[in-house]
Amino acid sequence: MTTVAITQRVAVIPEYGERRDCLDQAWPRFLHACGLLPLPMPNVADVALELFRGRDLAGLVLTGGNDLVAVGGNAPERDETENALIDAAESRGLPVLAVCRGMQLIQHRHGVVLSRVEGHVTPRQRIAIHGQPAEVNSYHCFGAYDSRPPLEVWAVAPDGVVKAIRHASRRTTGIMWHPERNSPFAADDIALFRNVFEAA
Repeated sequence: MTTVAITQRVAVIPEYGERRDCLDQAWPRFLHACGLLPLPMPNVADVALELFRGRDLAGLVLTGGNDLVAVGGNAPERDETENALIDAAESRGLPVLAVCRGMQLIQHRHGVVLSRVEGHVTPRQRIAIHGQPAEVNSYHCFGAYDSRPPLEVWAVAPDGVVKAIRHASRRTTGIMWHPERNSPFAADDIALFRNVFEAA
């Protein structure tokens, strides 16, 4: 199977004085359904980069969870790690598929303004994908109402919030819904991940 790096959320556990890296078990199940094997990245930038550079990987998945520090989040080590991994993936021409917070990070890197949005935490939401009606889930409180080159919008919510982007020249894709949270997994999401990472 094709192997991809996947980032993890930071969970702060005060009673133990620990900052833990966490990955929903739904992610390995979803990626396996896409013909992909996940290699979790720790939120320690130099270690993550060594793992990323030392493996034969098909690309990088940026997962959800933890707001960006720029909008009040409390996981600066995750911002640092993911930015470093994006740089490493881009330097090798590898695809990046960014989910929810991951897409927000891509937007932030390109100067897109993120603001608090209402009505985007729901298990089912009607949006337009390539101009056609579609239904996805939605679990985010920050988003953007516009974009800027080189990011191109290919899905949008009725209120104008951008729900999916692609980079005009790099192999970078972002979505604001969580494919791993669907049961059963959506065929369109599986097809998207297989196409991005060229999985069999």
